[in-house]
Amino acid sequence: MQTLISSVCNFLKEEKLSKTALITGGAKRIGRAISLSLAEQGFDIIIHYSQSEKEAEELVLKLRNLKVNAFSIKTDLLNDFEISSLVERSNKLIGKPIDLLINNASIFENDSLINLNLESWDRHFFTNLKAPVFLSKEFSKQVPDYTTDENNETISSSNIINIIDQKVLNLNPRFFSYTLAKSSLLNFTKIAAQELAPKIRVNAIGPGPILKAVHQTEEQFQNQRKSTLLERGSDVKEISRAVSFILSSPGLTGQLITLDGGEHLNW
Repeated sequence: MQTLISSVCNFLKEEKLSKTALITGGAKRIGRAISLSLAEQGFDIIIHYSQSEKEAEELVLKLRNLKVNAFSIKTDLLNDFEISSLVERSNKLIGKPIDLLINNASIFENDSLINLNLESWDRHFFTNLKAPVFLSKEFSKQVPDYTTDENNETISSSNIINIIDQKVLNLNPRFFSYTLAKSSLLNFTKIAAQELAPKIRVNAIGPGPILKAVHQTEEQFQNQRKSTLLERGSDVKEISRAVSFILSSPGLTGQLITLDGGEHLNW
């Protein structure tokens, strides 16, 4: 972990200015851990939240104690205008372009093809697919051009990281709308990597059993972790290390890094 952090910190020093990250759903759970990790590496942070205002403000204070600029911004990812204006509002708030977009906000509700309704479908596809796509569009408009290294090879100036789910590699009918939206987000990751290169690298992380879901009991969560190939899950620190790895790997784009104890390979 320390080596990865050092690599990213060295990159920031070479750029001679602090980088800025916008993390959707950044106030709690995985988003919170990523925010703290990036701040420790010198990133200025913008925390997007929808309903978690208290958690967002508490995190902002914690981030500022790490000697970085940090702000929170409320946005409803079910609202077209608020989605399309989030990047611009974030630019004005921080006073500079955003270098890293992490599409982490997610809705995770169980439905099936049999009991599917339009409201559930729209909630999942707005938050888990539409918002990441249109945020990426607006993000791409404000990033600087790529640079070159000592070998005169291109170095992407900016990154998009989509937080997906190992479920996209292990399909089943449960969580129908969620799975379809996240599967589409994986395909978007690959297509966006093609279209936005070489200026922007686009990658994804697929967590498995990391934090207990609201619909799970503790026993169910522990059983899920033990059911993986490695008989363990992952944790938020491992997700943060994956973010650092992506940022420090200039040749990496269009990839999904799955951290799930091998759950997606269960047989």
